[in-house]
Amino acid sequence: MQQKRIIALLGSTGSIGTQALDVIRANPDKFEVEVLSANTNADLLIKQALEFDPNAIVIADESKYGYVKDALSKTDIKVYTGTQALADVMTMDRIDVVLTAWVGYAGLAPTIAAIKAKKTIALANKETLVVAGELVTALAKEYGVNIYPVDSEHSAIFQCLAGEFHNPIEKIILTASGGPFRGRNSEYLQNVTKEQALKHPNWDMGAKITIDSASLMNKGLEVIEAKWLFGLKPEQIEVIVHPQSIIHSIVQFEDGSMKAQMGLPDMKLPIQYAIGYPHRIKSDFPRFDFIKYPQLTFEQPDIKTFRNLGFAFEALNKEGNMACVVNAANEVAVEAFLKDKIKFLQMSDVIEECVKSISFLKNPSYNDYVETDKLTRIKAWEKVDSL
Repeated sequence: MQQKRIIALLGSTGSIGTQALDVIRANPDKFEVEVLSANTNADLLIKQALEFDPNAIVIADESKYGYVKDALSKTDIKVYTGTQALADVMTMDRIDVVLTAWVGYAGLAPTIAAIKAKKTIALANKETLVVAGELVTALAKEYGVNIYPVDSEHSAIFQCLAGEFHNPIEKIILTASGGPFRGRNSEYLQNVTKEQALKHPNWDMGAKITIDSASLMNKGLEVIEAKWLFGLKPEQIEVIVHPQSIIHSIVQFEDGSMKAQMGLPDMKLPIQYAIGYPHRIKSDFPRFDFIKYPQLTFEQPDIKTFRNLGFAFEALNKEGNMACVVNAANEVAVEAFLKDKIKFLQMSDVIEECVKSISFLKNPSYNDYVETDKLTRIKAWEKVDSL
């Protein structure tokens, strides 16, 4: 890399955002921060702004605007607020790469704005492609924008495809850790707590993604994302449980040969690969030692117990707005579970109710996705209240 990459970070205070800043901090000659944004964590956003001195920051929560602006009044940093400002700043001229680390549906609009401004996208917000994959990939093609995956599994597939883009894929295999409840049956899961669900065995992630991992919904969302990132058919995508989280995913080609990307579970590596692509940047990340891992094991996911993965595959096959329904229902279900309003297995009941009752649209527009998301959330909360 001869020239600094200018980075806009959408969701700088979350798990991916803070790790991305670790990467930038370690490589000041290669990366520069132009924009930082957060939803509600004003104190951490202020701290980050004072350290990295971006051109602009956005606090989405408008009630925190005055507090943030006052805290940065002695700097030249521009302070904005609101969801529209979030989309607007992604289009600033100096930005080379927009790293979308916002959690959930809220990442869709600013990502679309960045694509229309012809910014390279480093995508950690899987919901963008889950909700509106057909629309987003069409826009990326129209505006000549590259989308580089940040999720460890999709980064692994992307790395395995380097030098192979002319060779057809037979299938991809996304690996799943199985989460904290791997091997447990429905009877055990009836009364598990959010504290148990938040203890992931391998990865350090935010609360929402950690719960999704425990329910296998995270893998379901990744299945849908993979379809759009790599132009695959549903039958070309497979999920296998790999408890050690060393093999991050696998590509199988038409001749039967397979490529796997391996490494210790550390999100900084795929983050660095995405914002630095096509260059691999030297790092001091811990190195894998085969002697410490004498066995790597694999097993089938239990879709009967962990129903969310099944809902995701159904949405993958049905297409249209069905993945948008599954995503919105899941976001409500996870929030309700974290607030102790429903039990762990009842999250699947919420999603099932929405899948059954929300109208299916085969060829949705952007406004249709917005309306589907809105209606699904209303229905999901109604279901939560009835449980």
